[in-house]
Amino acid sequence: MTDAFIAPGILDRRGPGWYLWWLIACQRGRCAAGAALGSAWMVGLTLPPFVLSRAVDDGLEPGHAGELAGWCVVLLGVGVVNAWLAIMRHRTMTRVRLDAVFRTAQVVVAHATRLGAALPRRVGAGEVVTIGFGDAAAMANTLTITGPGVGAVVAYAVVAAFLLSVSWLLAVVVLIGVPLFALSVGPLLGRLQGVQMAYREQQGGLAARFGDIVGGLRVLGGLGGKQVYAERYRRDSQALQAQGYRVAAVTSWIGALGVGLPMLFLAVVTWLAARMAAQGAITVGELVAVYGYVAVLVVPVSFFVEGGSDLSRGLVAARRLLSFLALEPYAADP
Repeated sequence: MTDAFIAPGILDRRGPGWYLWWLIACQRGRCAAGAALGSAWMVGLTLPPFVLSRAVDDGLEPGHAGELAGWCVVLLGVGVVNAWLAIMRHRTMTRVRLDAVFRTAQVVVAHATRLGAALPRRVGAGEVVTIGFGDAAAMANTLTITGPGVGAVVAYAVVAAFLLSVSWLLAVVVLIGVPLFALSVGPLLGRLQGVQMAYREQQGGLAARFGDIVGGLRVLGGLGGKQVYAERYRRDSQALQAQGYRVAAVTSWIGALGVGLPMLFLAVVTWLAARMAAQGAITVGELVAVYGYVAVLVVPVSFFVEGGSDLSRGLVAARRLLSFLALEPYAADP
């Protein structure tokens, strides 16, 4: 994590995507470690189906109890190592996200200090707090693609290679099907970015109005305007709630497709593999392995969808941050 007494560095203001890349570049080593651990963890998920297939084909034979026991020990070892990799991957990515949150908070505080007396007239206090906490967290979650996101791509390639060793037909189905599923969520991600941007605009305005009400409560009470402001805040709050429902509707569809489409894909590939096993084209152990490989693919596909959703939110948050950073004080500091 960043040290509170160390400057965050010279940030990249060329655009939202460039700012997110700057957050990654500030901790290249940690992101590289997260990518390595995420890839090892994802690839480790593909090993149990292979080990299980060997245990079925080699161990479930009369007089092969030793081989069965050996493959069981290997399966246990793979599970223990993969559990350790999962812990280390999660710990590393948590540090990556926290570094991005604290670094963004430092940037916001430094620029708010630079604005000085111009800050209350340029942006509300609620907007600054929302950017420093809510938007910073949204941008930090985007950095997850540097760990499990990279690992998902590697695991997808490994599973395709394993399936190619079993059947070229199954490998082709996987190589074509998974990208199609990922692309099918693309239009929803674009829609999510649009509604998220509108929601973020309304949220910032409502937070600013709330700050104004709290700051001028005595004046409002003296002028008899508390009810007017309360009614206006209630109306804007209901509008924000309706916009939040729109965001939730798109998000729910993305989540449903991220879980439902891989399961449908799993059923199709399992049916093809079962037909091939019944015809003698593949062994029973290979059928078990195919089911395991495709079941493992649910995890990478879920990370693809989740990563796209996080990236959409992160770009919206970065755009709001850059708008705040574009504000200038009344007079330059000599």
